[in-house]
Amino acid sequence: MSVRNYPEVALHVLGRLSASERAQLLSRAEDDLEPFLSGAAPIIEAVRTEGDEALARCGRKFDGATSLRADTIAATRGDIDKAFDGIDSVMIETLEYAADNIRRFHEAQRPPEMWMKEIRPGVLVGERATAIDSVACYSPRGKGSFPSVTLMTAIPAVVAGVPDPVILTPPGIDGQVDPATLVAARLAGIEQVYKAGGAQAVAAAAFGTATIPRCFKFVGPGSPWVSAAKRLLAGRIDPGIPAGPSETILLADESANPLVAALDMTIESEHGPDSSAFLVTWDAALAQAVRQAIPRYWDRQNDTLAEYSSTVLSGHRGGIVLAESPADAYAFINDYAPEHCQVLSTSPYEHLAHIRNASEILLGEHAAGSMANYLMGPNCVLPTSAAARTHSPLGVHDFMKTCSIGHVTAGGYAEMAPHTHRFATYEGFDGHANAVSKLRTDAMSTG
Repeated sequence: MSVRNYPEVALHVLGRLSASERAQLLSRAEDDLEPFLSGAAPIIEAVRTEGDEALARCGRKFDGATSLRADTIAATRGDIDKAFDGIDSVMIETLEYAADNIRRFHEAQRPPEMWMKEIRPGVLVGERATAIDSVACYSPRGKGSFPSVTLMTAIPAVVAGVPDPVILTPPGIDGQVDPATLVAARLAGIEQVYKAGGAQAVAAAAFGTATIPRCFKFVGPGSPWVSAAKRLLAGRIDPGIPAGPSETILLADESANPLVAALDMTIESEHGPDSSAFLVTWDAALAQAVRQAIPRYWDRQNDTLAEYSSTVLSGHRGGIVLAESPADAYAFINDYAPEHCQVLSTSPYEHLAHIRNASEILLGEHAAGSMANYLMGPNCVLPTSAAARTHSPLGVHDFMKTCSIGHVTAGGYAEMAPHTHRFATYEGFDGHANAVSKLRTDAMSTG
């Protein structure tokens, strides 16, 4: 029995929804960034022109860090040393455990330095992978501190071999970086940690300041202010994958445990009222059982988190989606393209092949979303706002780029030159054609 008064968990019956009502279910809080774009623009300009002074001013204004100054933007090695004494040793063990899992996954993900394949006799082609020179890894702090995000962004950067990775994170009201975040940074292998959050952090990475080096890419989740700044500065810095407010879909079939489903519905929905969380099922009895069970778990959250979760699950961005059939459920999930997708079933692999668009798919009732968020190994920085249709989770590949390699021997040239000459002649490029004609043969014989 619930001891608080909560709104009723929403029930959305797919077969009864109009086209506009279905579209509303598919919408995200981040779909309209217009108010944030106009507000982020002057912040970006201030950082561009004033550098560290603007960062310190923004930290005092937006983060309440009244003691922050331009000369204290950087966390020192001493700050990181002290952080290890500032948190419980058991928590340090957990951070080490998580770091080990995350590192193992991303080391397995790292591509070979170079590969070559002979596609025709004497024609070798391939790719060489190299790290991006400098990347900013963002760890948000608005609703708490997130050392897990620090591990998830920093470790693949180090595994990829980025020579100059940095971590940006908002300061606390004491003007300091969260100690667990500093510990996570060192465990990941990065000592350059800077106190900057929101739109000002993106601007600092894009332009560089006296303290913060200019970066070529910015990765990590953040508030709408971060998303707005990334959009405005996309021509100046690679904004990385879209990573906005949390969103999840639980697919539950007749074999699912409604109590486990109800419990897992509170995971992503507690991130804030801008999150999204749905349970999709074709079993009406299961749907009702989950609706009735969810409030008992709200009673096990603090008031703020329970309010966040109940707000999400009672509105149009959350609740129970009752499908007419498994095919109907799969279609909704693929249309939604969620950040997180968990399959609650005793036979989860039977459903896996039908889910094409999801950033992360967790199989079975033991694969709790919170384990994936923190320490399972795969990255928790995932494409949001339906970007799973075209984007992949953050990984080693996001910190690297490839260049194509080609090597042609004399024998390979003899085979390919006539075909190349025909292409160039057809498209009307004389220089292209001449470069693979008798003129080249003559030039090489006299060179």
